[in-house]
Amino acid sequence: MMFTNILNKAIAHIKGGKKYPKIDGIVTFKETKNGVLVAAKINNLPQSDNACKGRFFGFHIHEGNSCTGNNTDEFTNAKSHLNLTNCPHPFHAGDLPPLIENNGYAYMSVLIDKFKIKDIIGKVIIIHDLPDDFTTQPSGNSGTKIACGKIEK
Repeated sequence: MMFTNILNKAIAHIKGGKKYPKIDGIVTFKETKNGVLVAAKINNLPQSDNACKGRFFGFHIHEGNSCTGNNTDEFTNAKSHLNLTNCPHPFHAGDLPPLIENNGYAYMSVLIDKFKIKDIIGKVIIIHDLPDDFTTQPSGNSGTKIACGKIEK
């Protein structure tokens, strides 16, 4: 079975910023022989007012090591998307599938081989207020950073 030999684990506790302080959640990372299994459970995401339009949120590992910032960008110290191999977007190591809001809640799980646990310890994971368009350079036009968590062992 591909998930048996778990080598390493990491976790990030997600907290919303000033505009969305109720956002919270956990992102876990489990290294397996086939890649890293990333699982996100996020609560209290902003919801769409239109029943025919849900909300999609950009979701990325960033190269910074702090969920701090300034008045313009409260998570500016998250820096850019983690890009271990100098690839264009959306092929950065930190480019993850979007979160899809469901009554304020999102769950996402993906197996990815772009990084190892040792590459992401101390980095941060960001939720953006817009979906990633998977095209625009350098970061997919995913909007404002609205929540952040530091990845720790």
